Amino acid sequence: MVSVASDRFERFSIGRAFSNTFSVIGRSFGPLVVIVGLFSTLPALLYNIWSLTQVARMSGGGGATGLDQSAMAGFGAISLIAGLVLMMLAFLAQAALVRATIEDLNGKRPSVGDCIQIALSSFFPTLGIGLVIILALVLAAMVLGVMAMVIPVIGGLIAILALIPMAMWLISISVAVPVLVQERPGVFASISRSRALTKGSRWRVFGLFLIIGIAAMVLQMGFTLLFQLAVVSSGGLTATGIIAGAVGSSLLSTIFSAVISVAIAVTYVELRQVKEGTGVEELAEIFS
Repeated sequence: MVSVASDRFERFSIGRAFSNTFSVIGRSFGPLVVIVGLFSTLPALLYNIWSLTQVARMSGGGGATGLDQSAMAGFGAISLIAGLVLMMLAFLAQAALVRATIEDLNGKRPSVGDCIQIALSSFFPTLGIGLVIILALVLAAMVLGVMAMVIPVIGGLIAILALIPMAMWLISISVAVPVLVQERPGVFASISRSRALTKGSRWRVFGLFLIIGIAAMVLQMGFTLLFQLAVVSSGGLTATGIIAGAVGSSLLSTIFSAVISVAIAVTYVELRQVKEGTGVEELAEIFS
């Protein structure tokens, strides 16, 4: 592999970041598949099989009207717990993928063991960043929801307009995990550092993630439509349908999360090159 140059770029390039993202995936496909498989695909597959099986079982008595309320409550509780576990595993996967991406960009073949070790060592701070983001979004949603109810027209309009600054805030902290994994400054310092790195490039970073997000949404909608048509044509969820649905859903979600994680790591490297002229060789020295 050839290391990307440590030349200083004048500005963040969507095309260059997009190209580097898929170049990393192509060169380090094997290690990335193992990391994503362990932390994302396999857990998601197990959950999706269980979830679709439960839905088929609960719906077997005559559609929605035949659903057992206690069974639905238990299903909801287990789904919530499973969601939290999957979220924590997703943080581990992102941290491991950040390490793998920077190793690849430095001209090395990522080691799965090394990537997992780095992910585990930074797990709690990475989880802290995730919790800060979730709490901030929940609080913002609550405030905007109250405004929309109290002043229906104006409040609803403000809530819609608030989506833009909320999206920009998310973009501003989008490289907080790579900062944390690579520089180890702590949770809030990583968020602050991310805001500094993304300043002046946020709309371009937004454009990169928007392209990836639209592609993922189109694929997900296409799969969902095909799956629903298959369920209708077969008269309900069959064992084959459950497996096919679980596998397809798990693959799509984990492929998207993997691409986004690699893109975030590539974005971090690009932003450091734009802001500081820092090459990936310097970024890798912290782990040498």
